[in-house]
Amino acid sequence: MRILFLHSSHSRYIRNLVLSRALHRSHDVVEVTSPASSRLKGNLSIGLRYLFMDRRAFDLVVIGFPGHLLVPWVRLWARSHGRLPILFDPFVSWYDTFCLDRRWFRPSSIPGRLTYALDLWSCRWSDRLLADTYAHRDFFIHTFDLPPAKIDVAYVGCDETLFAPRPEQPASAGDTRTFNVFTYTSFLRLHGVEKMLYAAKYLEERRDITFTIAGAGSRLSAMQGLARDLGLRNVRFPGWVPFDQLPARIAGADLCLGGHFSDVPKAARVISTKTFQFIAMRKPTIVGDNAATREVFVPGQHVWAVPMNRPEALAEAIGSLAGDPVLRRRLADGGYDIFKQQFTTEAIARKLEPVLEETACGSAS
Repeated sequence: MRILFLHSSHSRYIRNLVLSRALHRSHDVVEVTSPASSRLKGNLSIGLRYLFMDRRAFDLVVIGFPGHLLVPWVRLWARSHGRLPILFDPFVSWYDTFCLDRRWFRPSSIPGRLTYALDLWSCRWSDRLLADTYAHRDFFIHTFDLPPAKIDVAYVGCDETLFAPRPEQPASAGDTRTFNVFTYTSFLRLHGVEKMLYAAKYLEERRDITFTIAGAGSRLSAMQGLARDLGLRNVRFPGWVPFDQLPARIAGADLCLGGHFSDVPKAARVISTKTFQFIAMRKPTIVGDNAATREVFVPGQHVWAVPMNRPEALAEAIGSLAGDPVLRRRLADGGYDIFKQQFTTEAIARKLEPVLEETACGSAS
């Protein structure tokens, strides 16, 4: 098929990069994108370029994240210029993000109602949708009253050209480095950084364990303040790490925290992108125990799962894994094996193939 892929820049959203590579494996794909930092400007730029394209040359349009504003534009313009089937990957719900997760607006407020309407109509005006987990799929179905047959699941995956196993560096004579627990974050409430810090507090007597929490975000200073209030000496905040330097940071870790560990409802419906990156690099990884995690992972075999919003359970898991290299190796190997089976670009492309064909043929509900 000849596919038109409208999306934001790859450099900002790994989801779009993985979908792009999956689409290119078997199809002729033309991409229209924008590097604009503003979502509104980016969508406007893509929408204007779309107007001047010969859409009769394509079998299907795929709209990637964050394309909620593009779907109505593409659908309404098609009324007078030829109908092109739409496969939309919302990735997140704006209503969920701004009203339920970040709590910027009350659901009953005017902005809350507008975000709900944007989600609702972008989903209803698409011929077919993608979700990143079955738990997230169920949220869209029930929240926006969508027919289940309309939504398929494609897991996020990662950039395999960057995230791949690296040889372990043998310890030098007299090496006394500590056991390094690594994660990176934008410090959203969703991620549960507070739970990691409280877990570090539980482990403060373990001088052999240190936490490295990389990243930046509006709540970084608040988390640094919490670490000071707790008197933590076993936590480092190295700041933002460029994307191409992340693999080196991960390679130097003994244990990785994929999360999410918060009590935010969305945290139980998604699998973090960093979890896929960690297991792709064959690193033992701790995740929150939830419905999304158990869709694909067997706790104790592929990852180590802990109850969400329970820093004491997280601390116990870290302490146990720090003292059990055999278990860490089993988790690392198990996670890497399932990544190769289900989350490579090739595996995601196979999953997408029937979805693309059915959408192009108009058989979606």
